[in-house]
Amino acid sequence: MYLRQLSIRNFRSWRAIDVSFEPGPSVLIGANGQGKTNIAEAVMYVASLSSHRSPTDAPLIRVGAEQAIIGAIVVAGGRELRIEIEISAGRSNRAKLNGAVLPRPRDVLGGLRATLFAPEDLAIVRGDPAERRRFLDDLLVARTPRLAGVRADYERVLKQRSALLKSARPLRWGGTPHAGNGDVLATLDVWDAHLAATGAALLAARLRLVAALRPYTVASYSHVAPLAPGLSLRYVTALAAKDEPPAEEATLEAALLTELARRRRDELERGVNLVGPHRDDLELRLGELPVRSYASHGESWSAALALRLGGYELLRDDSAPEVGPVLVLDDVFAELDAARRDQLAVAASKAEQTLVTAAVSSDVPEALHGARYDVSEGGVRRVA
Repeated sequence: MYLRQLSIRNFRSWRAIDVSFEPGPSVLIGANGQGKTNIAEAVMYVASLSSHRSPTDAPLIRVGAEQAIIGAIVVAGGRELRIEIEISAGRSNRAKLNGAVLPRPRDVLGGLRATLFAPEDLAIVRGDPAERRRFLDDLLVARTPRLAGVRADYERVLKQRSALLKSARPLRWGGTPHAGNGDVLATLDVWDAHLAATGAALLAARLRLVAALRPYTVASYSHVAPLAPGLSLRYVTALAAKDEPPAEEATLEAALLTELARRRRDELERGVNLVGPHRDDLELRLGELPVRSYASHGESWSAALALRLGGYELLRDDSAPEVGPVLVLDDVFAELDAARRDQLAVAASKAEQTLVTAAVSSDVPEALHGARYDVSEGGVRRVA
């Protein structure tokens, strides 16, 4: 799989650009602030319908515009797919595939498969659990696009249930629910069932993903940091004290219902959802020590790189050769030492297509010196 053409209208800093690419490495060189990362972000938005830099879509629309449009022509297995995504302010987004409007934007997922490496990846290792959950869920959807629906359903249930818990404030004071809220506990039982069902589906998918990802990540870390203690991964959930629970939806659903009943008083007192996979974490350890608390800067980068490399290798091995993921390396080489640059370059050399952004060409390993583009003065032009 490779991206043959990218068209951007009113996305971030770009008013309008059209860039053609070929298989193999393509390097976009430009000074900071010229829009290189915005191009990488647009590519990944087509692949994931989300930004690695913003939790909402509003900042993606160019100041003064009402809508941003990203178009992509993707070649996979000898066929071309034309993808267009409209990001609108105050309205639902739309997606088209080969000119036809899709019922839901997420139906376009899988049309372009891509993996991103970026300086923000360090947050996966050093940041809050939400960063690691997002890493897992993004990889989950990239691997199995239909799970975007499971993720969306779970988030919808959380939102509805949170509103219900907040409306139950008189119960937290030990009083009687206000008028119109007398059935709050019965309604909460219904939403508990929804949370347990959707949460079990998401949790089972995450557990299967971690099991599949683990050997790839461990092997990648041993290559990136051969002298360091081994990296280990464990999915941490309140449903299991020590070991990861089995990835069986029925068992997980029953366990979630039990935990919801046990924590109901706490949830009513605090007015928030305290049970479910939105509270889980991916624990990373070097030997016996947690990476987040004890790893050095270099060790943290090695762990982040191993996670991304592991995810990329998993996606590639999951795919038929003609639909392997595009690799996007956004200004990441400047953050890495020589050994880690070389390891990333080895992985990138296996991709059918690699898109690289850098401030200076000397940051890019020789193995990735393919087509070169100059990004400056509000435009992108190929120079080699």
